[in-house]
Amino acid sequence: MTGSAVLKKTNHFIGGRTVSAKTYTLPVYDPSNGEQVAITPIGDDKIIAQAANSARRAFPAWSAIQPAKRGRIMQAYHSLVAANSDEICSIITKEHGKTMEDAKGELGRGLENIEYACGISEHLKGEHSKSVGPDIDSWSEFAPLGICLGITPFNFPAMVPLWMFPLAVACGNTFILKPSEKVPSTSLRLAELFHEAGLPAGVLNVVQGDSTTADKLMRCPEISAVSFVGSTPAARAIYSVSSASGKRVQALGGAKNHAIVLPDADLEMASNAIMGAAYGSCGQRCMALSVVVTVGRETSDQLANTLANKVARLTIGPGRQNLDMGPVNSAVQLDKILALVESGVSEGADLLVDGRLNNCCHQPGYFLGGCLFDNVKTGMRIYQEEIFGPVLCLIRAETASEALEIVNGNQYGNGASIFTRDGHAARQFASGVQAGMVGINVPLPVPAANHSFGGWKDSRYGDRAAYGPDGVRFYTRRKTITERWLSSDEQTQIDFSFPGGK
Repeated sequence: MTGSAVLKKTNHFIGGRTVSAKTYTLPVYDPSNGEQVAITPIGDDKIIAQAANSARRAFPAWSAIQPAKRGRIMQAYHSLVAANSDEICSIITKEHGKTMEDAKGELGRGLENIEYACGISEHLKGEHSKSVGPDIDSWSEFAPLGICLGITPFNFPAMVPLWMFPLAVACGNTFILKPSEKVPSTSLRLAELFHEAGLPAGVLNVVQGDSTTADKLMRCPEISAVSFVGSTPAARAIYSVSSASGKRVQALGGAKNHAIVLPDADLEMASNAIMGAAYGSCGQRCMALSVVVTVGRETSDQLANTLANKVARLTIGPGRQNLDMGPVNSAVQLDKILALVESGVSEGADLLVDGRLNNCCHQPGYFLGGCLFDNVKTGMRIYQEEIFGPVLCLIRAETASEALEIVNGNQYGNGASIFTRDGHAARQFASGVQAGMVGINVPLPVPAANHSFGGWKDSRYGDRAAYGPDGVRFYTRRKTITERWLSSDEQTQIDFSFPGGK
């Protein structure tokens, strides 16, 4: 903080209104200059109980509202979020650091998920079977769970919360959102707009805080389901604790996304796609492309040279300007990235472009230029660990089968892509790769809102992926009804056999 400027205070949002805290103990920084711009509270036991009680009181009436009426509120919400997009994106840029264009792209994907929730009447249609037995019909319905909890990360202040609460609420649940303490304001604004759209008080609540708050919320006995996006150790812990207490859990963890480039690929197209996927949002995406496996020496040499030239020309600066990359989100994150870059050098990888030498690094803020490593080996730290920064690793393979073995040998299975002109090779890759989301000449295979998002292996814990059809099933539970009506003169008799079609 500079001078005597008054810091902005973010609040909780409970029962349809903002709730001030007695103490504000968590700092919020502007990553572009390193200055503290706000303070945010830690949700204590009293605030958590207040949020849970608000959600519990709102549930009976909200769950009884017809899905079509919930859908109309979603439509009004979509219009309000779209109308206030510039304001929301400015908040994202201020607290996260990403460029305005990147913030607009993030919010656009969030709006797609609100659109999907608008069709909740269609999504909640069950199955019906007539005459499964004599005068017996059977059908299924999808009932809401109760109070759901969302714990979201810093890297997508709008999109990831919008993966969760619009669909959960549309399904008839009430919701408590615990956003990252690094980016608290976006979720607060999204909640205010939802209330303006006509959402009843208590249906959506925002509790600010840190990991201590998240842990207390996760253990709250009134919560039925937990959605989480973050690191793999945290996802594993949240899944273990929450599922042990009978909660439904959807926990998305870390990633080490790979792309294979075959010799027949259009290298100019592939290199442009790789640049955006690896360095967009400073690589602070769970779907960021962090490893490229090149097949054949000529392809490897040519792609390495092409990428090196493009990485060296990246324009970097404060996110409110029209640039390629803004700063990384925090000093802690920057230090972690720098340590991993240094480990890559010490372990023998070739640092073709050293982003630490970029002029932007000499100005205030958490800036780092794009880094590009060649001749990376799978035993190195820069390959084994999720870097979550603007660092791309190139691994060389002799054959396509060797490249696929490298991809499948990684502990993560979030996303994987291939660049090729060969349809058969692409088909083999799509069939054989061990990842939940697959791209063919697409470097960021993030599913559209009417599909579902989720990886394999250590990238996801829980039975259901996020949003889309899996999201509807996650936020509901099936109820199957079997019904029989007898005519007035029909007689019944005792039947000891197991019921079935006769």
